[in-house]
Amino acid sequence: MIPAKEIMNNKYDEIYEEEIRGIERRRQQDPNLTIDMLEGTLQALYNIEGDDWEGRGPLRDEMISAQIAAHEAYIAQWKKETSAQ
Repeated sequence: MIPAKEIMNNKYDEIYEEEIRGIERRRQQDPNLTIDMLEGTLQALYNIEGDDWEGRGPLRDEMISAQIAAHEAYIAQWKKETSAQ
């Protein structure tokens, strides 16, 4: 039996990687995508994180945390790329 913490870590990593790939794909396909647009999505994710009135549970919380971390990391990297140009 796999320990619960390992399941949570695996799901976090899976969602994080999926989210990064999704953002990259969106950036490649949508020339109008901006950092501001991603920051808007990030803000929506923060709101979702705080709106746990249904009691979604620890696994879903972990998934939302991974989505937030992926957006934060991608935005930071994009800003770094932009400032280096």
